[in-house]
Amino acid sequence: MAWILLIIGGFFEVGFTTCLNKAKETVGTESVLWIAGFFVSLSLSMYLLYKATQTLPMGTAYAVWTGIGAVGTAIIGVVFFKEPADFLRLFFIFTLIASIIGLKFVTN
Repeated sequence: MAWILLIIGGFFEVGFTTCLNKAKETVGTESVLWIAGFFVSLSLSMYLLYKATQTLPMGTAYAVWTGIGAVGTAIIGVVFFKEPADFLRLFFIFTLIASIIGLKFVTN
């Protein structure tokens, strides 16, 4: 169950970084709504990380949580924000994914 909470928390990390990026591109009420989404996603992400660390080692949980956030945010950037998707960038995104999977398999 802790792994599921950690993965969901990582997805909320992607949510708060995406909301932060959208907030800087907007003005007025729309910007306020994106900032509200940022705080909701941030709160949920941190809470789920906290719950996961009650079972999983802190170092493993934090590395996986940030890895999911980094990979997810990079993918969102490429797909929705037209960030570059060159070979080396994609290669290192895949090495992050491999590291996350590796940590799952070596953690009891």
